[in-house]
Amino acid sequence: MTQYRHALTVVAATAALALGLSACGSGSENTAGSSPAKPTFTAGTTMAKLSAAGKMTIGTKFDVPLFGLKGLDGKPAGFDVEIAKIIAGELGIAPGDITWVETPSKVREEYLEQGKADLITATYTINDERRKRVTFAGPYYNAGSTLMVKSDNKDITGPESLKDASLKVCTATGSVDSENIKQYLKDPGKQLVLFDVYSKCADALRTGQVDAVTTDSAILLGFVSASKGKFKTVGETFYDQPFGIGIKKGDVEFCEFVNDVLTDAEKNGSYAKAWKDSVGDAAPEVPPLPDLGPCE
Repeated sequence: MTQYRHALTVVAATAALALGLSACGSGSENTAGSSPAKPTFTAGTTMAKLSAAGKMTIGTKFDVPLFGLKGLDGKPAGFDVEIAKIIAGELGIAPGDITWVETPSKVREEYLEQGKADLITATYTINDERRKRVTFAGPYYNAGSTLMVKSDNKDITGPESLKDASLKVCTATGSVDSENIKQYLKDPGKQLVLFDVYSKCADALRTGQVDAVTTDSAILLGFVSASKGKFKTVGETFYDQPFGIGIKKGDVEFCEFVNDVLTDAEKNGSYAKAWKDSVGDAAPEVPPLPDLGPCE
């Protein structure tokens, strides 16, 4: 544990001791259901500011089944959302005090830099280019690029099949796949179709406007599950995509705090619960928490 997690333990223990001494002096017992000690953090840190405010803004996807999908109640649900709730909870912030903002791939760095989001959990792949603008906690999940096609498609078996210049493949603007897939295409200018969100790619595949959709396996898992047998993934993954939690560049203390929360979440079972409650029906086996990267 880092100094921040240790501070929480000390504060809680001190509060408990004070309550115990007070009870002994008055001859009364502690009231059942009394509120736990409020988290305390080093003054001036992001954790202290957010905890004192009692609220925060979190960016996620609104169109990705199982990871970040906006429901009929107007709130997003999924594994990314549950991970964010765990972090907020350790700051003393209840789910109802979180403001959720949609952060498709092309706006994530901008939202962090402009303070439009305190952190982002949005199938956000960690890579060197993004590290220039973002500090990443995590990763909290490892995915890999793959392809999704219609279930009756027997011609596309992997990225190598896309050398046929007549085939069109779709992905999201600003995603790592929008660049990585180009090496497999004969004519990227004609074959690559870009939309702002992945749900539009899924719609284009459904209507025959494109022949395949490419992004990480986690996102495609959700679309395949929601398609009721109309879509499938093909081939092996061909590019590693570790999902990180994006925070403002240079906020190393906040990054270390988030990494501690992830480590504890795996130990206490809340990480597994988050997976089972969101992705479990489609993928029952809970993945291990990946090795956490450096905060920089």
